[in-house]
Amino acid sequence: MPAPIPDRFTGSTVLVTGAGHGIGRATAQRFLAEGARVVLADVDADAAGEVAAQYPGDHALALACDVTNTESVNEAVTTGARWAGGLDVLANVAGGARPHPPIQEMDDDEWAHELDLNLTGVMRCIRAVVPHLREGGSIVSVSSINGLAAFGSEPYSSAKAGLTALTRNLAIDLAARGLRINVVAPGTVRTRVWDGQRGGADRNAPLIPLGRPGEPEDIAAAIAFLASADAAWITGITLPVDGGMLTGPRQITTTAAWRDYLDATGDGSALGS
Repeated sequence: MPAPIPDRFTGSTVLVTGAGHGIGRATAQRFLAEGARVVLADVDADAAGEVAAQYPGDHALALACDVTNTESVNEAVTTGARWAGGLDVLANVAGGARPHPPIQEMDDDEWAHELDLNLTGVMRCIRAVVPHLREGGSIVSVSSINGLAAFGSEPYSSAKAGLTALTRNLAIDLAARGLRINVVAPGTVRTRVWDGQRGGADRNAPLIPLGRPGEPEDIAAAIAFLASADAAWITGITLPVDGGMLTGPRQITTTAAWRDYLDATGDGSALGS
C-alpha cells in the first residue's frame, strides 16, 4: 500500500466526510499519519469516534454529519472550524449507492435520493466549508469511474458525472480565492459495499489491468496527493484511480474469454465501481 509521507500536512486541518468507514476512514487515517489534525465527520458518529479514539490528544475530532441535511452539514463544519481555528482541506468522501429498479420503473424519490447523497451533498459541504478555508486550501471530492463511462446504476453514475462538471466550474471561482478543487474517481475498491456482493471486489479482477481491486488506502493516497502542496498547480481535474479499468479489460481479449467471464459472474453488472 502507498506509504504516508510524514509531516506533509503538519500544521493543517482536514475535514473528511464519510470518515467512519471504507475510503473515508482510510483517508482520515492517511491525513493523520501525515501530521494533520482531522475532523472525522460521518452519519455514523460512533464509527467516526472509534477512529478518532485511536489518536489521543487533540489530533482528531469526531462529529455526526448527514450530508443530505443542510443543518447537519453546517453544524459539523462550523464546529470543526471552531475546534481548529480554520480549515485547510475538505475531503468529500461520503456517498453511496443502493439497488434500484430499471429506470422505466424508478420513482422520483429513488432518483432524488441518489443525487442528493452523491452530488447535492457534496455541494452542501463545499458551500459550508469555503468560508472557513485558509488561502492555499484544497477540496477533493470522491467520484467514481461510473461517472466517466457506462457501467450501469444510472442515478449514481449521473450524480458522479455531475461532480466533474461541478468541480470544473468551481475551480475557476475558487482559484480567485486562492483555493483548489479536484476529484478522484475510483474503480472497484474493496469496501463494505463490494464485500456484500457475490464474489466481492475480486469478481472484477479479470477486468483490471493491474490485476487486483483497489484498497481504500490506494484512494486515500490519491486524495492526499491532490490536497497537498505537491499538487499546487493542479485544479479542476478528475483523476481516475482504477488500476487501469478505463483503458479496457485485461483478459477480455477474445470472445471465448468474455463468455467465460460472464459465465463466472452471472452477468455484466459487476463492471461498476
